[in-house]
Amino acid sequence: MSLEYLDPDSAEVQALIARSDAFYIGLYPPESNHLEDYHALKLDNVMFVGYRFKSDLIACGAAKTLTDDGVYAEIKRVFVDEQHRGKGLSVKIMRFLETELVKKGVATFRLETGMKQPQAISLYRKLGYTERGPYGAYNADPVSVFMEKKVPLAIDP
Repeated sequence: MSLEYLDPDSAEVQALIARSDAFYIGLYPPESNHLEDYHALKLDNVMFVGYRFKSDLIACGAAKTLTDDGVYAEIKRVFVDEQHRGKGLSVKIMRFLETELVKKGVATFRLETGMKQPQAISLYRKLGYTERGPYGAYNADPVSVFMEKKVPLAIDP
């Protein structure tokens, strides 16, 4: 398996995004889905990566750097195709995004997930994320779980 930066314009990426959309739309009502479309994933403030198994794109994740409440990165679009879940790909994607963001001076990570995804919530907790209230443009939502993680930035001697 290999991790790579993704081009949101590619047909295979759009197909993975469509599978991700179908998964989340099946869980939550439209007003509770906060999905980035592929146009938003092309912006300069977004890092979008994915994993391949053989030649198939099977997982993705993104981080969007924002400055509306200090500098932070919002983790978006973490998704693994069903037949490849349980292999640690989400952890690898999250760790890669966090590491690259810290290199860019971003030490606060936030995300919104849903209460119907206990495995995701458990994963984020294991990675050091804690629950918090809504941030940015989000409003309180009974099915949303907002989380945050802060890490120290390395100081050059």
